[in-house]
Amino acid sequence: MKNILFLLIATCSFFSLAFKNPSLSVRRISDDNPPRKVVKTNEEWKKILTPSQYAVLREHGTERAFTSPLNDIHDHGTFYCAGCHNPLFSSDTKFDSGTGWPSFYTPIAKNAVRNISDKSYGMVRTEVVCNVCGGHLGHVFDDGPKPTGLRYCMNGVAMTFEKK
Repeated sequence: MKNILFLLIATCSFFSLAFKNPSLSVRRISDDNPPRKVVKTNEEWKKILTPSQYAVLREHGTERAFTSPLNDIHDHGTFYCAGCHNPLFSSDTKFDSGTGWPSFYTPIAKNAVRNISDKSYGMVRTEVVCNVCGGHLGHVFDDGPKPTGLRYCMNGVAMTFEKK
């Protein structure tokens, strides 16, 4: 009888703590988690992407500055990942950085992109990838405008644009 009473009190105590302390309860889905994941083989990516999209999105390439038509878009709309159609940036956050690449001061949502430390070419930068398919989009720098002070410098070929 004492064991049953002890078990009952211990169980009630645990659930009481779990509801007061979210870290003890079931893990919640945060805004940082992508809504879905897209995983494909290299052959599958090559079938759905153009050669230049594949070079940037899957091989971490960089398009030449001032070559993307998306750099000159000033319409109202949304920029999507060219690989998986994940919404990435709103035209409301786009600005002319003078770099020749489409630039934004914040993603459309916290879970739209993921930042990864990039130590290639003897530099330390922050790579930006699509949080759904992992495609390389560009880099983020801390020389952007207010309100964030960030410049998401994106490869236009890695994105598509849909006008509102």
